[in-house]
Amino acid sequence: MPYSNLKELPKSVQDHLPKHAQEIYREAFNHAWEEYADSSKRRSKISREAVAHKVAWAAVKLKYEKKGEHWVSKILH
Repeated sequence: MPYSNLKELPKSVQDHLPKHAQEIYREAFNHAWEEYADSSKRRSKISREAVAHKVAWAAVKLKYEKKGEHWVSKILH
């Protein structure tokens, strides 16, 4: 279930992340979706989708941080 565009992302991502962070999320999710297709590459019984979402959030958190209710770029601060 890779995402072909930002409008397909979960509402929780669309409603809270800035556009650039959404792009990071989508790219990381899609890459992880392919990378972890083989269940032997996953550490536990966690689903392929759950792993991809965890990877995507981790990628976002490398460049963005939550300040109060908003996600902001770490580069700007």
